Amino acid sequence: RCLLKILLVFGTRPAAIKMAPVVKALKNSGKFEVVVCVSAQHRQMLDSVLEVFEIKPDYDLDIMKPGQDLFDITTEVLIRFKPVLIQEKPDCVLVQGDTSTAISASLSAFYSKIPVGHIEAGLRTYQHDSPWPEELNRQIVGRIAKYHFAPTELSKRHLLSENLNFPNILITGNT
Repeated sequence: RCLLKILLVFGTRPAAIKMAPVVKALKNSGKFEVVVCVSAQHRQMLDSVLEVFEIKPDYDLDIMKPGQDLFDITTEVLIRFKPVLIQEKPDCVLVQGDTSTAISASLSAFYSKIPVGHIEAGLRTYQHDSPWPEELNRQIVGRIAKYHFAPTELSKRHLLSENLNFPNILITGNT
């Protein structure tokens, strides 16, 4: 295999909107083998965005269930994402933002010794409960990630102040 294999993981409408241009750019570059996995943390809202952007996931974890909570989302992504990692053996897993899907997929990749790239890295309030649970999710993903794609100079400064891997922080703008 000559191309780097990039596995993108997302599961909510906002994450899909922000990841769609990344999926398209990576596929159009011809430099990467691109695999898309959705958790379907928000099934109907996710599906409408996938349709608009004409993205057909290679894997659908289909975790949404009535009355789900953060425990359900976290454990289901951890359990259902493991076989995808084993099957695909990606060179990097890309996650976006601060969702429970992002933190769970990052942790799964970490357990599998696969580097993580964090899109929209470095956003911070530094208040664990504001917004809750997103603020802590993004900080944990930041600790796990090897590559940090920060939308702004301020986001980059946040990462630097946390002693996060300077050579691997790139200001990309907001997708």
